[in-house]
Amino acid sequence: MDILSAIGIVLGLVSILGGSILKGSGIAALWSPAAFMIVIVGTLASVLLQTPLATFKRALHIARWTFQPPAADRHALVAQMLEWSNASRRQGLLWLENQVEAQPDPFIRKGLQMLVDGLEPEVIRHMLEIELHGEETQDLAATKVFEALGIYAPTLGIVGAVLGLMAVMQNLADPSKLGPGIAAAFTATIYGIASANLVFLPMSAKLKSVIASRSGARELAIEGLIAIAQGENPRNIEARLAGFLH
Repeated sequence: MDILSAIGIVLGLVSILGGSILKGSGIAALWSPAAFMIVIVGTLASVLLQTPLATFKRALHIARWTFQPPAADRHALVAQMLEWSNASRRQGLLWLENQVEAQPDPFIRKGLQMLVDGLEPEVIRHMLEIELHGEETQDLAATKVFEALGIYAPTLGIVGAVLGLMAVMQNLADPSKLGPGIAAAFTATIYGIASANLVFLPMSAKLKSVIASRSGARELAIEGLIAIAQGENPRNIEARLAGFLH
């Protein structure tokens, strides 16, 4: 659980709700079905129009990484690589066959299987780097979904405010409707700017950092597996992988 993301969401809600109360507007002033329809539904419509289905599905899948990023314990991974190196030097690479199915990470499982199959180190590196590049490209494209939400939401908020003011202008003859009408119009602006700057854009930035960390762990795994395939001394492997721990 990423505690900072959870704290950020809570503080964001507190800032909006608390600010509305302290300003004397009250929480009820923030609820507007019309503003929700224009800003939130409209923003979603814009993103759906520009995003391929596979990318949108991937974005929904990785959204949880904001609060539960995939495990990337690099120290544990280095220790695992050293264990495999020691065992393979004593018992041969075929010993790793028993470790393949036990690996929860499909990327490492694929690399281990190629080791067991006896592929050349450079072939293993090439195939794993292609796999890494494909995953990273797909995930970064998915983060742009949240980035797009953050770009479109404020603009749709302005659209909602203009539509609200148009409704106010139609009731100029009734002064009692002017105040509530103007307040409701600006609620759409709050929806757009707040959702973009407190949710969508921070989510995109957090996911990019998670993806970068995950790719770094993948690169560590590639270097470790190649070193094992080349039969390097475990001490050399440890020194080789030390740079990935900083």
